[in-house]
Amino acid sequence: MKEYASDREEVIRRAVDAGVDYLVCVGYNLPSSIASVELAHQHPEVYAAVGIHPHDAKTATPEVLDQLRALSESEKVVAIGETGLDFYHNLSPREAQEASFRAQIELSSELDLPLVIHDREAHQEVLKIMEEEKASRAVLHCFPGDLGLAKEVTKRGCLLSFGGPITYEKNERLSKIVEELPLERIMLETDAPYLTPVPHRGKRNEPAYIPLIAERVAKAAKLTVADVGRVTTQTARAFFGIGEPDPSKIAYEIRNSLYLNLTNRCTNECTFCARLTNPVVKGHNLHLERDPTAGELLAAIGDLTKYEEIVFCGYGEPMLKLNVLKDVAKSLKGKGVKLRLDTNGTGSLIHRRNVLPELAGLLDSVSVSLNAPDAETYLKLCPNVYGEKAFPAILEFIWEAKQHIPEVIATVVDVPGLDVEACRKLAENELGVKFRIRKHNIVG
Repeated sequence: MKEYASDREEVIRRAVDAGVDYLVCVGYNLPSSIASVELAHQHPEVYAAVGIHPHDAKTATPEVLDQLRALSESEKVVAIGETGLDFYHNLSPREAQEASFRAQIELSSELDLPLVIHDREAHQEVLKIMEEEKASRAVLHCFPGDLGLAKEVTKRGCLLSFGGPITYEKNERLSKIVEELPLERIMLETDAPYLTPVPHRGKRNEPAYIPLIAERVAKAAKLTVADVGRVTTQTARAFFGIGEPDPSKIAYEIRNSLYLNLTNRCTNECTFCARLTNPVVKGHNLHLERDPTAGELLAAIGDLTKYEEIVFCGYGEPMLKLNVLKDVAKSLKGKGVKLRLDTNGTGSLIHRRNVLPELAGLLDSVSVSLNAPDAETYLKLCPNVYGEKAFPAILEFIWEAKQHIPEVIATVVDVPGLDVEACRKLAENELGVKFRIRKHNIVG
């Protein structure tokens, strides 16, 4: 765009210096799409999206769409867009906007590329066309809607993207969305040169300001800026097909806690768990080729003073590695850091004995995945190797844990249709433990 004619190279350099690994330059008509591809070929960190904005929809002739298709043969083209509907400005007739949108959805499907969608004052029309054209691999950029629309969009498998407006004083709508939805459904953007974040509002925007947006998202999500940067980067890389997968981790940070990835094996195959298909947690790749030893886990911890707690967790059932867990806990006990176990509660079933006395004095807290108010619901949500024995054993595990571990928490994932209040009643009133709700991570 002309706003960068005098310092485009400096803008890209400042972005990289600010910690931005990748930039996607988005086309809004044929000339800008061509220019975006040219820019992407000049810079390894720049990629391109090619498309026709609803403002320019009247130019989306079959010939122009053929040219977009040809541009997309470049490996630096990672999306179709910006396309969509704008019924606020109506700079192109609505019929032309809808036809252009449908044609670009078809093009994205043909080329197996995701969509970057613009939606202004056209929420239901955008959703209707996406449903009719079977478009799900898409991001609604500079998300314009409320929490209700956000939930509807993400249930369809789409992502939301947030830019400068989330830093504005009257940002309660956007902050509420970030609070309620899994961070894995969100990407960050600047929409430069527009929508400049505070404290630069009113001036030209540029990608170097991404950290300002990450800071505000982190505040709403109650995470660290590092968490937000890592998760949104991983989401964007997967969405656009950019970069190589991160190496797997046996120790990973979230907020001020360090989690230890003991195993990927589990006694459960919970319907809401992505362990087998996408073993990523808060931007960390947790795939393991083999289970780590106690020595490897201790070596991976590093400086203990950085953390408020160490959590035995990972993307499997840590009680399958009971001896490793105990060895690590014994080495860490008394060194000024809280130790917590996250478990599905089948430890005593796994080892055919009451294992909780063995953990007494080693753990400060245990979090048990209750996940249901009754055995029937549990079996539907959490198929497991123990069948009908599992749920009663989990209740017994929670009850027994109170005798040996100072803090016991029962948790549930808020999957659609679950009677969360019945779970709360079971945990707090009947079992006499703390209760916590975990977000259902609806990443497709």
